Amino acid sequence: MYAVIRTGGKQYRVAEGQILRIEKIEGAEEGSNIELNDVLLVSANGNLTVGTPVVAGAKVTAEVKKQGRTRKIDIIKFRRRKHYRHHAGHRQHFTEIKITGISA
Repeated sequence: MYAVIRTGGKQYRVAEGQILRIEKIEGAEEGSNIELNDVLLVSANGNLTVGTPVVAGAKVTAEVKKQGRTRKIDIIKFRRRKHYRHHAGHRQHFTEIKITGISA
């Protein structure tokens, strides 16, 4: 059994027991359970249910494992012979979840 969910502007194919990093969910504490209601597709026992745009009544439950930030990405802009150099960095926030259940 698997499902396709939409969260943080991205789509993910998930199955029970899978651990996944998604965009940060505000207010989700570590160890708490969350529900993801934007379920676009559910496959159970060979039956495929496709939503228009979401499957009515379907939800995916997950446990929040960790809130954190990814490794630093360096952004460097440089113009040779122009005395121009710009250096910046970015660390993206994430929420790590474990899928505990899929209901259609």
